[in-house]
Amino acid sequence: MAINKHMQAALRLLSYPAAADLEKVYKIERALYTLKSSPLSPLYHLWDQKIESIDGTPIRVRIYTPKQQTSSQLLLFFHGGGWVFESVDTYNQVCKALAKAIGCRIASVEYRRAPEFPFPVGLEDCYAAAKAIYANPEQFGVQPEDITLIGDSAGGNLTAAVSLLARDRGDFTVSQQILIYPATAADHSESSPFPSVHENGEGYLLTSYRVQEFMRLYAGQDDSAFTNPYFAPLLMKDLSHQPRTLVITAEFDPLRDEGEAYAAALSRAGAQVYLHRMRDALHGFISLPARFVQVQRAHALIAKFLGVDTVCADKTNRTGTGWTTQLKFSRRRFTGRTPRSSD
Repeated sequence: MAINKHMQAALRLLSYPAAADLEKVYKIERALYTLKSSPLSPLYHLWDQKIESIDGTPIRVRIYTPKQQTSSQLLLFFHGGGWVFESVDTYNQVCKALAKAIGCRIASVEYRRAPEFPFPVGLEDCYAAAKAIYANPEQFGVQPEDITLIGDSAGGNLTAAVSLLARDRGDFTVSQQILIYPATAADHSESSPFPSVHENGEGYLLTSYRVQEFMRLYAGQDDSAFTNPYFAPLLMKDLSHQPRTLVITAEFDPLRDEGEAYAAALSRAGAQVYLHRMRDALHGFISLPARFVQVQRAHALIAKFLGVDTVCADKTNRTGTGWTTQLKFSRRRFTGRTPRSSD
């Protein structure tokens, strides 16, 4: 659906108000997020192996297994929510829909959130979960190279940071990662070099002011976090030896350009990178019901990237409304040029 002036007016009304102090209201908003948790179903089961973070805290990992499993691959998923909101429970529908569309299992990680647990606690939780799963791939019937890291928004940030940590610590090797509208930069103020922060920073639900608040809570009392490349991966000077990567951005998202800049930086450093900008999409679109064409396109892109032979990997159809979209996926390496939005 194209974003016309009437829809944009509605989006402005629904966008996060700049006057709201996130630190004062985050608990109320977090409680509201739990209301969207979808009911449990036989589609998934809980992995009962205990995973401990760096400080010994147990980490919950939920495994989603589709009824028709057509691929032996495993997606290790880090959810979004600005490092403050969302959870494994609120992402039930996202993970179930993705597992069903791709035909492979998904392991969703319940990392600890800010502001109670600021950087790098959530990152270390995600890293510990990844380290444990890469060390025991036989429990899932996969090889380490069959595991793909994936995350959206703050989860995309965590995905990129886990890949960098894995390279630097040498505990395991990440072969593939999928970053969906990731947060990769540290500055979302008026001085940001990215046009999307200014063009899409108001009136499209997620505002640049809200992004700044999220990052402030994630950083906690440590201002030095804003110069840490594991906090903002685009700050990493050495991006060599990074995995094959798919980056999906949204046209009307303040984070759009930094995600695309990270794709370009990875490509320049030698990684095999595929970049897709989703037309008429807002930040957070992957959480929409699977009937939305942007979600179907994203599932198709992911399936194509993984080499999974599914119906959604060829084209997406929306019957009864005139939508018939042929998926366009380039196997060429991204060169750093701004991509065209999907047709």
